Amino acid sequence: MSILILVFVAFLVLHSLPSMPALRNRLIARMGRRVYLLVYSILSLASLAGLIVAFAMAPEVVFWPEYAWQAWITLLLAPLGLFLVVCGLLSPNPSSISFRRGERSGAIVAITRHPVLIGFFLLFASHIFPNGEERALILFGGFSLYALVGIIMLERRGRIRAGSDWGRIVGKTSIIPCLALLRGDVRFTMDREFILSFFATAVLTFGLLFAAHEVLFGVDPLLLALYGAW
Repeated sequence: MSILILVFVAFLVLHSLPSMPALRNRLIARMGRRVYLLVYSILSLASLAGLIVAFAMAPEVVFWPEYAWQAWITLLLAPLGLFLVVCGLLSPNPSSISFRRGERSGAIVAITRHPVLIGFFLLFASHIFPNGEERALILFGGFSLYALVGIIMLERRGRIRAGSDWGRIVGKTSIIPCLALLRGDVRFTMDREFILSFFATAVLTFGLLFAAHEVLFGVDPLLLALYGAW
């Protein structure tokens, strides 16, 4: 189990590099952007492969048995988490992780200021319930905690960068999902990215439930939800 922990820590450290601008810029200056991106991509894939192998080789120490109701928690929360990740990446968001640049915030920001990290938290945390093994707790619990730590880091960095503008940037959103909506700070709307992400998530969820999840991970989530561990 110690090997899994070491590989997992190495994976997290490597993928924390983009959030360290000083170190990243120093490496780019030394290696050049193309070489840096190539080396980083190779190391990322190698660390992911190592994590998968270490997880598969770790002993199966069971803390609790599988029951059908545990899988239903995953079936309900994981698609929501997947939607937040997809929509968060596609929508502009000046205060959090996004593929889009700009000052404008997408509709998803009214739900939560950090949709990608909240989405990852829901994805990983929801998988803890039907996986009562020690190795699963290390993997899914570790990723869940990493997502929460990422939110704290982004909040701290955002306050420093924005200064007096921070209140204006976050005044109509919240970290806790839907809290700003419940407080009446903002009205719910849908934009193009929100609608596109909804349909993309529906397609991805359908594919995972009816084929891909069993092929990739060896578990049929629908059968598990219906019959538990048999």
